[in-house]
Amino acid sequence: MLIDLETLSPQQVYFTLIQTLIPRPIAWVLSENADGGLNLAPFSYFTAVSSDPPLVMISTGRKPDGGPKDTRVNVDQRDDFVVMIPHRELLETMNASAMTLPAGESEVANLGLATTPFGGSRLPRLADCRVAYACRRFEILQMGNAPQALVFGRVGSVYLDDALVDTDAKGRQKIHADRLDPVCRLGAGEYALLGDLRRLAMPD
Repeated sequence: MLIDLETLSPQQVYFTLIQTLIPRPIAWVLSENADGGLNLAPFSYFTAVSSDPPLVMISTGRKPDGGPKDTRVNVDQRDDFVVMIPHRELLETMNASAMTLPAGESEVANLGLATTPFGGSRLPRLADCRVAYACRRFEILQMGNAPQALVFGRVGSVYLDDALVDTDAKGRQKIHADRLDPVCRLGAGEYALLGDLRRLAMPD
């Protein structure tokens, strides 16, 4: 089968891409509402972009009413945000945080989630997450006909649960993927959990 994207509607293109570009990591993004409350939303159009400077990127679309997503508005207006990586036990809670709430209403409060101070960030992180990035707005680019907003965050510090980290025989830090046990996004309401791990040496 060959699919010519030029013949598809934007929605059909979207479903083709999200069901084939798999698995995708999930950025669980905490940002600050105008009243000081905390917004929380998952994004699977998400990746690392650069290590110098250390940048991550999330791509945010529009609300059903056509307005910008709260995360985009919050980052644009208040700069700081926290990106967390959800793990297996948080899958259903993470999915529930994608609910559409009135602007300014907090998913963190709605779901009864605990937060804890995060060194290097004026915002907290979710207490149960094993990895968190303290980010500050680097740039927001708008593109496409929707349009889509690409939110670039400069990472200032990273929280790691101590249980994830060891030191290898060469004295290097080793972060164990199986201990993180991240949730991966597929398409059509599907998620994947970490399964069989394969370790291969880099070729010379």
